[in-house]
Amino acid sequence: MERGSGPSTGRQVGVSLALAVIDLMVIAWLMFGYGMQTWADSYDSGNPPSAPEVALHGMWLLACGAVVTGGGLLALRRRIAGIVQLVVLGAGAGLLAISAAGR
Repeated sequence: MERGSGPSTGRQVGVSLALAVIDLMVIAWLMFGYGMQTWADSYDSGNPPSAPEVALHGMWLLACGAVVTGGGLLALRRRIAGIVQLVVLGAGAGLLAISAAGR
């Protein structure tokens, strides 16, 4: 029997779940920061709102993180973990982009 050179599916799923939990925590932290800035903007009516700028910064952070981590994992032949990174961080970036555009 020949052994494969790639990681096992079980390990990839485990890594994917661990990274997804970390990704969701980062997305929640960025959304919390956006919500706090939106709340602060509601009390500062004399100046233009800065919440869309905060959301755009978070969007770029997540989009670049998706490309770097997802692409890096795909380059290392960790396909399941790479795709999960691209999907989760990409969805978070889309969520923040929609938040920035809706304000």
